[in-house]
Amino acid sequence: MRISCPYCGDRDAHEFVHRGDAAPRRPTSDDGFYDYVYLRDNIAGPMREHWYHAQGCRNWIVVARDTRNHQMSGAVLAREASR
Repeated sequence: MRISCPYCGDRDAHEFVHRGDAAPRRPTSDDGFYDYVYLRDNIAGPMREHWYHAQGCRNWIVVARDTRNHQMSGAVLAREASR
């Protein structure tokens, strides 16, 4: 699997660390913190995920990937995706 890093270009997936779903937002209070840390959906289909380019530029990126066939439709730096 190849991941298109917005900073380095196309790279092998072995250079990255997968964090998971990029959708959950950290709650501002204790309410919902357990769900934020431990409960994640296992989505079959398109989703946005966090990946860390550990063997490259060391940036967090948000990748749009279809979990059924691993087809990627885009990637942006995480700091730009959060704006």
